[in-house]
Amino acid sequence: MKNSSVSISSVFSDFKEITKIRLSVSVVFSSIAGYLLGAERIELTTLILLAFGGYFMVGASNAFNQIIERDLDAKMDRTKNRPIPAGRMTVNTAFVIAALFTILGIITLYIINPRTAMYGAISIFLYTSVYTPLKTKTPLSVFVGAIPGAIPFMLGWVAARNHFGIEPGTLFALQFFWQFPHFWAIGWFLFEDYKKGGFFMLPTGKRDKGTAVQIIMYTVWTILVSIIPVFGFTGDLKLSIVAAIVVLLLGLVMLHFAFDLFKKRTAKAARDLMLASVSYITLLQIVYVIDKFLR
Repeated sequence: MKNSSVSISSVFSDFKEITKIRLSVSVVFSSIAGYLLGAERIELTTLILLAFGGYFMVGASNAFNQIIERDLDAKMDRTKNRPIPAGRMTVNTAFVIAALFTILGIITLYIINPRTAMYGAISIFLYTSVYTPLKTKTPLSVFVGAIPGAIPFMLGWVAARNHFGIEPGTLFALQFFWQFPHFWAIGWFLFEDYKKGGFFMLPTGKRDKGTAVQIIMYTVWTILVSIIPVFGFTGDLKLSIVAAIVVLLLGLVMLHFAFDLFKKRTAKAARDLMLASVSYITLLQIVYVIDKFLR
């Protein structure tokens, strides 16, 4: 009986790992924030469909990613214990999960509206068929990966309005620019481990001033896009002056950590920036949503 419960626990743990449930939760959070910003009337059914659709979408992308990179994952300390390289899950099992999640994700999002499903499908395609193969070829892979990474925030608005315009475009741009300091910080403190797998994540290929300067530049772009709605030319996506000031202050905190990385160029400074970037995007989305409902 004990072995059985351990086995069930292990299977569930591997399922969470192959679909990267923590990342999926952050994506679902972004999608729901986008929906709440776009919704003229909140519908619980749409919220639930969006949550499940978002999870299926990310789960499928991650499962395909781990199938493709299984041999490279085995070389890196960070990933060698994943279900496939560790031998706890077969490629066929992972493929069934990936395919099933793709189908379920597209169907779930299609029930909301066809446009939402289309962006979900584009996200899976770009992540698995373009971003993943490019990771071992060129640092430009981060640029490609930033596209599916920026879709969830926008996806929520499209789910609410069934329309793509300046509002979801702004949400997309915000999360798109944010991806660069976030992922380059990760690429910095995991540099040696990524090198074992042959991944080129940093723009200059090195942990140098050139990379640190680009991190600062993209952090500035992120902050600028984040406060654009306060000026009133992003359609129905609006931001009060108070909320814009809060967002700007949050951005300046992140920028402080970017400058800190430029000065110190250490793995710890990069990790601190990564944590600051996660806090920034999460708190920004909360501020945006609260501001909408307080206005």
